Amino acid sequence: PSRLTRWVSRPPISRVDGAQGCSATLFCAMMMGGQPGVYVLNRNTKREQGRKAQLTNISAGKTVASIVRTTLGPRAMLKMLLDPMGGIVMTNDGNAILREVDVTHPAAKNMIELSRAQDEEVGDGTTSVIILAGEFLGVAEPLLAKNLHPTVIVSGYMQALDDALEIMKTIAVPIDTNDPEAVREVVRGAIDTKFVSRYGNLISDLAIKATKMVCITKPDGKKEIDLKRYAKVEKLAGGELSDCVVLDGVMFNKDITHPRMRRMIKNPRVVLLDCPLEYKKGESQTNVEITKEADWEKLLQQEEDEMKKVCDDIIKVRPDLVITEKGVSDLAQHFLLKANISVVRRIRKTDNNRIARVTGASICNRTEELTEASVGSKCGLFQIKKIGDEYFAFMTECEDPKACTVILRGASRDVLNEMERNLQDAFCVARNIILEPRMLPGGGATEMELAARLKEKAKCIAGTRQFAYKAIADALEVIPRSLAHNCGADVVRVMTDLRARHATEGGVNMGIDGNKGTVADTKALGIMDTFAVKQQTLRTSIEAAAMLLRIDDIISGISKKQRGGGGGGAPAQEEETFGDARDG
Repeated sequence: PSRLTRWVSRPPISRVDGAQGCSATLFCAMMMGGQPGVYVLNRNTKREQGRKAQLTNISAGKTVASIVRTTLGPRAMLKMLLDPMGGIVMTNDGNAILREVDVTHPAAKNMIELSRAQDEEVGDGTTSVIILAGEFLGVAEPLLAKNLHPTVIVSGYMQALDDALEIMKTIAVPIDTNDPEAVREVVRGAIDTKFVSRYGNLISDLAIKATKMVCITKPDGKKEIDLKRYAKVEKLAGGELSDCVVLDGVMFNKDITHPRMRRMIKNPRVVLLDCPLEYKKGESQTNVEITKEADWEKLLQQEEDEMKKVCDDIIKVRPDLVITEKGVSDLAQHFLLKANISVVRRIRKTDNNRIARVTGASICNRTEELTEASVGSKCGLFQIKKIGDEYFAFMTECEDPKACTVILRGASRDVLNEMERNLQDAFCVARNIILEPRMLPGGGATEMELAARLKEKAKCIAGTRQFAYKAIADALEVIPRSLAHNCGADVVRVMTDLRARHATEGGVNMGIDGNKGTVADTKALGIMDTFAVKQQTLRTSIEAAAMLLRIDDIISGISKKQRGGGGGGAPAQEEETFGDARDG
């Protein structure tokens, strides 16, 4: 036989396709009779196993932590981020920064998720949680190099977490929430690291007042504080900084519908509606054939009668102000104007809920259901004011309002956005104090105390778990170290001094003064953190690090669309199409 025939008749050799530069394909052993290998995973699937997967996860975690490390403390740097729409965000809030960063590595995505969870749960400590999680991953690297099994490391981490939480409970200090100065000091400590710290007590006072206003004590004695729904932040560019205020009521960006309606009403009776004050239109296009001119008159008359009936239902309860989420027709305006009633239309559902809370009115879905009980009379003053180019309706001087509007005034939109982010943090801290009135020393003092006590306890732990336990103690020092580094202090000297102070009795409150970069008594300086934030930070960061360390296999499949012009490898199979794609 010819050479060509001989070459063809050989059994094909099974191989692993290395187009992706790694073990990209799983294949079964070569079958009997010289059959080619059976591919289990997609050719373009990227796979990392064992030690390599753990090391890439650790590296990803440390990279994310390095992004926000310089934003910790009062001397923190700001980050400028460009979002995909071309907008600019300038902030040092950990969550706001990471929200804008686009990452592809799955472990890095998991880290960014931590800061979002921290922000939703307690609202503060978003930067600390990322830095700590990154450091906990970092200290596991040498342990893995010593061939310690990840399960042993995780077990040591979890024991350290339990012990750390117990230690935190012993050093926590209760706080009297009825003492405004003590609460202000705590909120101030939380936002001193932010952009608004230059404005003194302004933001912290706004946050405390708003939080106390929306706080409701339930019959079982529990407190409920829903700031997201009932404390609205309105940002108005321009004006003085001193114009920032928490209203004892609400404000919304609406004007009355008719210029002759009253623009200022004292002690108004308020009716809130969730239905349109206009004639019902047909669901779809409606055609009406009319043979006589009188029939057209009848049609119009019927619309008018219908509208009159709706307005009479409203006028019957004698309101001064009607607010509806839907539209109001000219005819309805006419009837209500004759009854000396002011009307505001197309208001947001959320605003309507807040107005219901401050006025005591209940929202009605049909005008026939209106009764005296539906009318709100707790508002002291309704007035329309013009601010800048727009008209705003104010409902203030309410008795015992359980909702409020916070007005922020500032030079530019960027400044206002940053002020709002800082205010949200202050809100959360104020809420945490009221719900959990316990404090811990700030400025890295808690972390150093935990590190010192855990190092002592580590000596009593048998076996290789001791290494992981001690690694947590070493990693906790990253917070004071970053604080010292960010304010330009001599890190080695300050950290040595701090370790010495915490090794002796009575050094619990010794931390770093973030402005001067020196060791100081944080309690005397009023740098305190809430127990809820510290507990959540430690728990989230250790649990996240433990979860990432237990991953030993990363399989990432590349979709058909992204495959595009991949070189080498076997020819791509014909794509299957379904439904619309196939039908064109």
